[in-house]
Amino acid sequence: MSIRLGDEAPDFVAETTSGTLSLHEYLGDSWGILFSHPKDFTPVCTTELGAFASRKAEFDARGVKLIGVSVDDIDSHNGWIGDIEETQGTALNYPLIADPERVVAGLYDMIHPNANDTLTVRSVFVIGPDKAVKLILTYPASTGRNIDEILRVVDSLQLTANYSVATPVNWTDGDDVIIGAAVSDEDARSKFPGGWTTVKPYLRVLPQPNK
Repeated sequence: MSIRLGDEAPDFVAETTSGTLSLHEYLGDSWGILFSHPKDFTPVCTTELGAFASRKAEFDARGVKLIGVSVDDIDSHNGWIGDIEETQGTALNYPLIADPERVVAGLYDMIHPNANDTLTVRSVFVIGPDKAVKLILTYPASTGRNIDEILRVVDSLQLTANYSVATPVNWTDGDDVIIGAAVSDEDARSKFPGGWTTVKPYLRVLPQPNK
């Protein structure tokens, strides 16, 4: 199954390190990040899960719930948690889905046979409060993710969901933004009474409106 931006994130019920849960019920009205790792007891995955755990407060501050998944079973997950805490200096503080039957991996197209026909790639799905998929990132097993970048795109998604703006290249929270292309100058005057700088008719720059 191929998931595209704007699709509803498929719901499922699965066993996790926090008990059995439904994805949609777990997320509730929050934003969510569902992310996969290829396999337990592997080096890159250990660093990633530790990094997500150590920075969970930053996701909490943005109203984002984390949930991880791999094709290993719950006993494997529970055995690995101690290694994560020992080596990364933080305890796992979000659910980790056990998916030995590859149900979740199939729903979210996390197994890419030309890369590996049994293990999940490093997928990231950012899910909005409306349960729609807002962003998809896919990394190979050999490349660890960047937590700063995931937080950056969450900031952009949340900002652009509430204001008629887009975020330019390398934008971070607090930087100038761009008025959305679909917003006319007339509409922009009412939305952004403080004005903007017109670089080109299609490139209108203004300070971030919620700062």
